[in-house]
Formats: sequence, structure tokens, C-alpha cells
Amino acid sequence: MSHIGSLLLGLGNGAVFAALALALVLTYRSSGVINFATGAIALYVAYTYADLRNGELLVPIPGLPRTVGLGTDSLPFLPAALIALLIGALLGALLYVAVFRQLLDAPPLAKAVASLAVLIVIQQVMVMRVGVAPVSVEAIFPDERWTAGDLVVLSDRFYLAVSVIVLTLVLTAIFRFTRFGLLTRATASSQTGAYVSGVSANRVALSNWMISCAVAGAAGILIAPVSPLAPTTYTLFVVPALAAAVVGGFQNLVPAVAAGLAIGMLQAEALSLAAEHSWLPRTGSAELVPLIVIIIALLVTGRAMPVRGGLMRQSLGQAPRARRLTMPTVLGTAIGVIALVATTGTMRSAVIGTFIAAIIGLSLVVVTGYAGQVSLAQLALAGAGAFLLSFVTESWNIPFPLAPIVAALGATVLGVLIGLPALRLRGLTLGIVTLALAYAIEAVWFRNTQIVSTEGARVTQPKLFGLDLSIGTGHAFPRIEFGLMVLVVLVAVAWGVAKLRMSALGSAMLAVRANEQSAAGIGINVVKIKVISFALASFIAGLGGSMLAYRRGVVTFDSFTAIGGLALLTVAYLAGVTSVWGGLNAGLMAATGFLFYAIDRWVVQGGWFQVITGLLLLLTIITKPEGIASDGHKLADKINSVIEKRRPKKVPVPAQAPAAGGTSDRPAPAAATGRTAALEVSGLSVRYGGVVAVNDVALRVEPGKIVGLIGPNGAGKTSALDAITGFARATGEVAYGGTRLDGLPPHARVHRGLARTFQSLELYEELTVEENVSAALATVRGAERHRRLHEALELTGITDRAHRRAGELSQGERQLVSIARACANNPGILLLDEPAAGLDSTESAWLGERIRGIAATGTGVLLVDHDVALVLGICDHIYVLEFGKLIAEGDPASIRANREVADAYLGNAHHTGDDAAVAAGAVAANGTTANGSATLTESAQDTPAVTT
Repeated sequence: MSHIGSLLLGLGNGAVFAALALALVLTYRSSGVINFATGAIALYVAYTYADLRNGELLVPIPGLPRTVGLGTDSLPFLPAALIALLIGALLGALLYVAVFRQLLDAPPLAKAVASLAVLIVIQQVMVMRVGVAPVSVEAIFPDERWTAGDLVVLSDRFYLAVSVIVLTLVLTAIFRFTRFGLLTRATASSQTGAYVSGVSANRVALSNWMISCAVAGAAGILIAPVSPLAPTTYTLFVVPALAAAVVGGFQNLVPAVAAGLAIGMLQAEALSLAAEHSWLPRTGSAELVPLIVIIIALLVTGRAMPVRGGLMRQSLGQAPRARRLTMPTVLGTAIGVIALVATTGTMRSAVIGTFIAAIIGLSLVVVTGYAGQVSLAQLALAGAGAFLLSFVTESWNIPFPLAPIVAALGATVLGVLIGLPALRLRGLTLGIVTLALAYAIEAVWFRNTQIVSTEGARVTQPKLFGLDLSIGTGHAFPRIEFGLMVLVVLVAVAWGVAKLRMSALGSAMLAVRANEQSAAGIGINVVKIKVISFALASFIAGLGGSMLAYRRGVVTFDSFTAIGGLALLTVAYLAGVTSVWGGLNAGLMAATGFLFYAIDRWVVQGGWFQVITGLLLLLTIITKPEGIASDGHKLADKINSVIEKRRPKKVPVPAQAPAAGGTSDRPAPAAATGRTAALEVSGLSVRYGGVVAVNDVALRVEPGKIVGLIGPNGAGKTSALDAITGFARATGEVAYGGTRLDGLPPHARVHRGLARTFQSLELYEELTVEENVSAALATVRGAERHRRLHEALELTGITDRAHRRAGELSQGERQLVSIARACANNPGILLLDEPAAGLDSTESAWLGERIRGIAATGTGVLLVDHDVALVLGICDHIYVLEFGKLIAEGDPASIRANREVADAYLGNAHHTGDDAAVAAGAVAANGTTANGSATLTESAQDTPAVTT
């Protein structure tokens, strides 16, 4: 019974989490925004309500009186609540129109960062206008104690939970049975479809923003009498609310609300258990609950956040590759030294703060900018490095410079553990998990007096060969020697991150960021790359935390809060999270950096400078969704373009078109290369639910031969390729050279000899041709890597385009880049999926010659394409699929004369007449062009509509 009583005590907080989860779900499914400012909005509406109850209206605008009298001593609950909720709805409309409507086509991370900037602005405005002292609010519900034996229930908590449940049911009915609800579901599924149907997606999103902010405000109003108002606590309510929204899949209201109630109740029970059992952490037990709930919801059920349909999808932004490092390194170091020498006192402290924040910012460049893994735990990892530095210097007496390295290694271990969810998650879903982890680490470790003294954790100051490198005290603070030490660490980290971008590992990270499936398809071990990215970023963050610990002398939790981690991501993203230059900008713009110091001292003093800079951040992200470093990237592109124009160009030798029909007279390539292994597939079947996409298919591809796989739309050709290369679950056997490959992951099959291209190419648009191809060589080093890269470019005839960005090429050139990337690992079998898609007859003929050249090296080719003339012209053997089953196979001449093949393409219209004549006319009837290049009039998607 005591446990039931503890659970019931958590109904109040659970109801608040549930209401905030409602608001999060409404916002996300209507506009695709994870509104981290939901708790801050609830805070503002709650304060507005509290002042209205006293007959005053809160004025958040600086320079005006804090409140305006309404001519009455108080307002009753109902009018005060309605006015406050109306103000909350108007705030939602303002946020959507002024901010989030402008970011409709921005990357999802840009929208999340914008909401973080809103959080910073609202919270700081409230701190400045109302202070930080808790404010009590008159009770809304009767405050009674209901008892049943040993069981005690607080009536106000019960009524609060019931109110939220009723609100949920009302909203569920509205969204389920009204036209507005139907339109909301339609726009969530596809904005494009909504526009085509004449539905204003903007109006639907605006209405939902107003409703969601009103709901968030209702949560603030209802909790105000139970938990005194304080600006620094309400914003953190968003973490358990996010956990509840995850349970609801950011789509379903009832599961989200049920989860919110459960989280609040479980937190109350966790606190009760912590008081009873000494082995549980004295603080932090309750904060662990949202993390556990998220992990169960995401990793056990496998449910992630849905991707909303939109008009346009943008990438994270360019990650420019430096061509030389010597001059930028020397110049940057010189600027840093001058900044230290030319400043003193607080100004020099701001310069040092810039250096330290830049180190931590560079950790985000690695994990988010390069590898595409959204981590909101980098500041927590820096905190881990700081607290571990205290331990290794005070308890183990490890001296400098080993101490910060050991502390950073400890942070690396923790970072890899934090990154484990990334093995199954990506994008903002991973960001939510890492935020919950940071939230738990702060509570369980940094704030826990069982681990950290109430006075903080002391750090032994650094010395090297008798030289004092400490920060200093009094008039000597901060000493230039300490600043130079931090500068050396920053330069080393920045140089290392730049070299990482220039390496094969960096190209592999960017490949994972762009498309994990495509990365696996060229042999990249996606899991390994993710783990490495978290390890490297965590080590860098640990170094930054160690420098901050040395700077402060005593480590406390307030430098490493979860909210601070959100602010760090905001600054890093806007500074340009995809480049070293952006990481350095992040240090300059951070709260401890020189820019904030300058604004606070010379522009506006007091806390208002945070509000102003927050608004500037919003303006920046609206005008430059990829961050301010994008201007530097464009300038670098122009300079490189000028350099490229001055380079002598190679004149490509035009390839001759293949002969019309028949096979080519090629030498016996297998004998010339020594390759004898063949691809053998038997009993291959693929099912999507109750639909059979591939049914008991058997085929063989010998070395040096080109084998075609054709069939009408929906025949299952791409599904067969997916099954052979490990991208689709299948039954049957896939063997290469007598070795079974079925059961192996895609990247392992690549390294066993199978490589493929994709129907949609999946190139890395912001990378150069050379980088696209070298991404497939992440595990190859030295001269061998350069040799393979050169051979792949030469084989496909695109060496002269090596330094051009893939997004700038023509469709035919892009196809060749895709093939070159697949050829980089010197595969025994190359599987090509629609390589001639989008090409005209001349380009198709040129492509055919390239494919013949690849086969001439001894590589077996399995070709899927709708260009029948290309397939019949270059293939040695052809298999024909219809509805997933093989209906014919043979050389091009026999396929051309096969009546069953003609029927498969043309239906059963030809039941009379000479079979051979009908079959011979099949290609022409399906779209032969004037110059003889024939393509079947099929859609680009090969697999059945119900399975794709």
C-alpha cells in the first residue's frame, strides 16, 4: 500500500508532464517542430495567470512597468484562466508566424535550434521581469486528504490529473471526428498532398500552434498552485514531457498522456525508494525515470519519431574540406597569442573562455557536423571530464599533462555509452535520448552530494617542468601562461578536426550523415563509424571540460547543466556546426566567450543582453538556416572555383556507342585477371507482409560477364538486388565463390566482393567526386587507397571531374560517380540498379561502353535497367522477372524472340499472329525513339506499390 501511495503522490507532476506532452505532439505533427520551449511557454502563461488573479497584467516588454493594473483587486479563476490561455494562444501564433513559418523548408535541426533560442529568450525575460524567487498561487482545486486505510490521496492532485485526462479526450475527439482534425492528419502525412488538395498547411499549422501553446499554458496554470512558480524549474519539465511524447510516437495523444501520468507517478515512487534504500542515489533517482522510459519506448519497441512529409528536404549544410592547413594554423595561433597579450583581467578571461568553449564546440562539429549524430550531451561529457580531472589530480595525483588526457579518456568511455542508442536511432530522436542522458547525469552525478562535495570538486593546478601554468588569483588573474596552454590545446584540437575532415574516416562520417543505407552499400561499417564519432567527440569535450576545470579551480554542476547543453548546441549550430571555422565561431559566441563579454560591457548591461542576443540568434537562423559560417563556405567555394578554372583541363576521350544489339566482342577477362568466382543465387524469396515481391529466384553471374535482370514495373527487380546485397530480409542462398553471404550485413558483403549502386544514386551532394569515391575506401590506407581511387575514376572516365562537387554534375556524370564509388573496392560482382535512368540515347550508349570496360577487368555485372536497348546491346545473358518469378532466361536473341516476355511487358493483347513477330515488336511498341534507343514506359520504382 505504501508504494501505491507514493505513486498517487506523483499524479500532480504526471498531469503536468502529460499536458506538456500533449502540446509537444500537437506542435510536431502539424509543423514538424520539436518545441523545446514548451515548458518556458507554460511558465509565461502561469505567471500571467498569477498576476491576473491579483488584478494585474504582466508586461514582458523591457522598459515598461512590470504589470498594468486592471482596476480590480483580483480576478476570479475562470476569467483569469481564459485571458491567460488566450495570451498563450496569441504567443503561439506569434511564434509560428514570426519564426517557424519562415523555417518551413529548413533542416529539422534548424527548427529545433530555433525553439531552443525561443526557450532562452522567454526564460531570460521572465528572470529579468519577475526574478527568481518562488511565487505562490491561490489553489484551484480543493486541497483535502482522502484516506483509505494507510492509503492517502491528495485531492488537488487527483482533480488535476482528471482535468488533463478530460482535456485529452476532448482534443482526441476534435482531431478524430472533425474536419480540422482530418486536415491536421493530412498535412502531417504530406504537406505536398495538402497543397495539391487545396488545403492551407500554414493555416492548419498556425491553428495547432495556438492550441498547443494554450495547452502548455493550461499545464502551467494547473501546476502553479501545487508547485510554486520559478523560472529555472519549469523549463526542465520538457524532459519528462519529451519522454511521454516519445511513447506516443509524437503522433498519438492518449498514449502520450498516459505515459506522462506514469512518469510523474514513477518519479514519486523513485524518490520514495531512494529514501528507503541507501544504495540508490540520494539525488537523481527521479531524473532517471524519463531516460528509462525513452529507452524502453525507442529501443525495445523500435519506434522512432515519424518523418513528416514536406515540400523540400534540406541537408545539414556543407562541410568544406580544407586544401591546406599550415597557413590557417599559423594565422589562427598568431591571432590567439595577440588576443592574450593585448588584453588583461576580465577581457583576457573572456578570451580564454572563448578558447575553452571553442574546444567543446569542436566536439559538436565532429559528432553532429561530420557524422550527423545529434548529441545534446556534449556539455555533460565536458562536465564528466572536469569532475574526473578533479579525481585524478586530487586522489590519484596524476600530473599535467597526463591528467587531462586521462580525464578525457574517461569522458570518452561515457560518451561511447551515451552513443550506443545511435546504433539504432538517428536525427532528433537521438537528440532526445542524449538530452535525457545529460539530464540524468547532471542529477545523478554532478548534483549528487554523495559523490561531489557541497563545496564542489577541487582541481590541482597544472605545472610542467617546474613552470606554473595555473590560472592565477587576485591581480595575477588570469595569467597569460594559462591562456597560452589553453590556446595550444585549442590549436591541436582544431588541427586534428580539420585533418579528420580531410581523411578517409572523415569522408566515411559524412557518408553516414548523408545516407546510412548508401554508406553501408559502399562497404562502410555504419555502426563502427558512429561509435568512433562519439568517441572522438567525447574525448574533445573531455579536454574542453578539463580546461574549464583548471580555469575555475573548483568544479560545480552549474557549468554543465542540461539546459546549458541545449544552449551550446544552439550556439554551435548557428556558428556553423559543419566546419572547424564554425566551431571556433561557437567559442566566440558562447556565454563565456568574448562576444557576450563585449555586448554586456559596451552595448547593453545587465541580463537583457541575453534576451537581445537570443533574438539575434533567431534572426540569424531564419536568414541563414545553415549558420553564419555558410558565408565563409561560399567565399571559400568561389576562391576554389577560381583556382580550378586556372588548372589545365584534361580533354576526355569520347566513348563510342555500343553496337545496336548483340553482345560485344571482348577478350576473356576472367582468364586475364585470374578471377574465377561467380555469384550464385538460389531459392531467393522476399516478402513484405502478405505480398511476395520475389519468389524462388535463382540466377548466376560469372566473372567478366554482364547479366541483365529485366521485367515490367512491379516485377521485383530492385527487391532482388536488395535481397542479394543484404538490404532486404530474404530467404534462400546467396553465395560468392562458393562462400555463403546470406545473413551478413550489407557492408560485410561489400568487403566479400559484392558492390552495388542505387536507383536514386544516393550521392553525397556536398562532397566532391573524389570524396564520394574515397568514402568507400575508409578502411584502406596509404598508397593502396590512392591507387584504388585513381583506378575507379579512370575506369569510369571521370578523373577530370574529381574536384567538382557531386551536386554540380549532370545526371550522366552522377551515374558514373555512383558506379565509380561502387568500383572503388575492386568488387568481384557489381550490381547496377537503373544506371541509365534519366539519360538520353547518347549518354546511355556512352554508359554502356563504360559498363563493358568494367566487365573487361574481370568484374561480373548484374544489370537492372528499363532501357531495353542498353540491356539487349551489352548483356551476355538475361533473366526476366514477372511478379517476382523468373519467366525466362537466355541470351539477348532468345529473349528478344520470347513470346512470354512480350506478354509480360504488353499484357495479353497479342493472342494471335506469329509469336516471333509479336515478340520482336515488343520493344518498339513500348517506346522506341527515332535513333533506336528503346526504353520501357515504366515508373522509376521497380517494386510493387504495396511494398515500397
